[in-house]
Amino acid sequence: MTLAVIEHATRRVHILGATPHPTAAWVTQVARNLAMDLTDAGCHARFLLRDRDGKYPALFDQILADVGIRVVLTGIQIPRMNSLMERWIQSCRNELLDRMLIYNQAHLLHALHEYERHHNAHRPHRGIANARPLAPLPEPITEPATLTRLDVHRRDRLGGILHEYHQAA
Repeated sequence: MTLAVIEHATRRVHILGATPHPTAAWVTQVARNLAMDLTDAGCHARFLLRDRDGKYPALFDQILADVGIRVVLTGIQIPRMNSLMERWIQSCRNELLDRMLIYNQAHLLHALHEYERHHNAHRPHRGIANARPLAPLPEPITEPATLTRLDVHRRDRLGGILHEYHQAA
């Protein structure tokens, strides 16, 4: 089992740990580490969205509540409620874990941290204007005159059967 968190605003991923046999004590210790890391970094998270797995003891939620993080449980059989994390899990499995033979836990953590670095520093994300999580977001266009001068290249589709018009009627 791997425990990871993702910041919804930037899509930045943090790998918190991995273990072959997760226990309530291990999950609780990871929650303590997360709370200390957030406190040391001066970050303030308001919510933590998690699934309803039985491996999360009540102490997990209590530790996060002590640092001001409200734990929100996902709905039953609603994977879209945590779609950003589900998408990262799918990408990690398809791009990394299905293509590698993992030898041991240390090798797994090394591979996951490299994938985390790649995901946060190099991989563009369509949901945030193709920005990388560790790169600044592009400046928004606020001037109406700039919006009307955007160069949009239009062309015929399907061999000229379908046209994109310059002016809408």
